[in-house]
Amino acid sequence: MVQGGVNRDRDEAGRPRNARPRDALGRPLGRRAGGAAPVDAPALPPTDALAQAQQLLSSGHAFAAHEVLEAVWKTTEGAERALWRGLAQLCVGLTHFQRGNRTGGRALLRRAAETLAEAPARYGVDPALLADWAAQAAEEDETPAAPRLVG
Repeated sequence: MVQGGVNRDRDEAGRPRNARPRDALGRPLGRRAGGAAPVDAPALPPTDALAQAQQLLSSGHAFAAHEVLEAVWKTTEGAERALWRGLAQLCVGLTHFQRGNRTGGRALLRRAAETLAEAPARYGVDPALLADWAAQAAEEDETPAAPRLVG
């Protein structure tokens, strides 16, 4: 789709997407650069998404975990939507820490704590426990270790 004279990556519904390769921390690289392809898959079933996100988090790929969780968030309705949004925010907070942006990391982890505090427990996720973790991790100076998403 051309917008303002610039060709933008869009899906069939007109939502933005970014086909540019990314580095391990999710930063866009030049269009011809090597790197990891962005995660642009349909939402996985909730338990599969949680398992994949945990595996990515545990291997230091918080941005990719965020992408997996965000796909579920964007396809979820009702009160459960807060759970997926909070989990995605938690991963973005970790991503900012990994990139050396402690200010951004703290802000996103605090936002995740607020969102998760209001989220329902589902799929073995204890949102209150993760909200407490995010609030404490927001005060760290170093990159916090990734939490367990499912208890």
